[in-house]
Amino acid sequence: MSSPALAVQISEAELKLLQALVYQECGMHFDARRTHFLQDRLLRRLRDCQMDSFYSYYRLLISAQGRDELSRLVENLTVNETSFFRNKAQLDLFQKHVLDELILQKIQRRDFSIRIWSAGCSTGQEPYTLVMLIADSLAYHHLRTLPPSTSAAISMAPKPLIPEPWKVEILASDINYSVLRYAQEGTYTENQMGSVDYSYRLRYFDKVGERYVIKNAVKDRVHFDFHNLKTEFLPQRHDMIFCRNVMMYFDEAEQKRLVNKFARCLVPGGYIFVGHAESLLGLTEKFTMVYRNSGTAYRHVEGAP
Repeated sequence: MSSPALAVQISEAELKLLQALVYQECGMHFDARRTHFLQDRLLRRLRDCQMDSFYSYYRLLISAQGRDELSRLVENLTVNETSFFRNKAQLDLFQKHVLDELILQKIQRRDFSIRIWSAGCSTGQEPYTLVMLIADSLAYHHLRTLPPSTSAAISMAPKPLIPEPWKVEILASDINYSVLRYAQEGTYTENQMGSVDYSYRLRYFDKVGERYVIKNAVKDRVHFDFHNLKTEFLPQRHDMIFCRNVMMYFDEAEQKRLVNKFARCLVPGGYIFVGHAESLLGLTEKFTMVYRNSGTAYRHVEGAP
């Protein structure tokens, strides 16, 4: 016998009511192309809550007791697709040009801190990838500045993940509690490790049974936290923000508001990295596009309001 929720018919007016509630809660916009997806996820929640009418479910969502269910619904509306070293061209731009330039500037200023925000971090592959790439770059710069007489001896000694006096802080946030818990564990299957080569596996992971676990030295550089990009509170003073494949959930008005908020979160001249199919062009004049070898990023125009 099928569940009563499976037989529920949701009217266009009811869908619009739900769309408005979700938009108000987190800024996600569902146009006509994604109506079927929204309806499917809504029916799942009705079934799990054992409710047989949209009206009863909506009353739950807007009640004081329904905050947890509203969070679960929002979690079900996000597609948490991610991987290690995703979009290689963009990560090459990040490591070989943007990060390299940033390190040299910070050395000149005697500022040895690097702060990056991974907004919409999903199950953690992106922030952990960033730590690995930063560690490689700092190790390269550290060895390059050592006197020749000492470099050979040091190369034989155990090396810290991040050489002194550098400090690396990665804030990783998401609106989905379940993926944040998964990310904090830092344990991945062989299939999830498909884009991680042997060198990185050896240096940054421990093999435990059939799974790979991020080493504690990498974990310690990442702080995972729940965050709703719709809210006005945003973390400040970041050198870069990675917000990839997140803005596609928002309409143009919400995208513009988000980009303006990101501008306030960056240091002067800081960078935003967005998804391959996303763009800031036409949304703001506060950023200029940087393009190299198929990789793109957006740099905050210093002095822009």
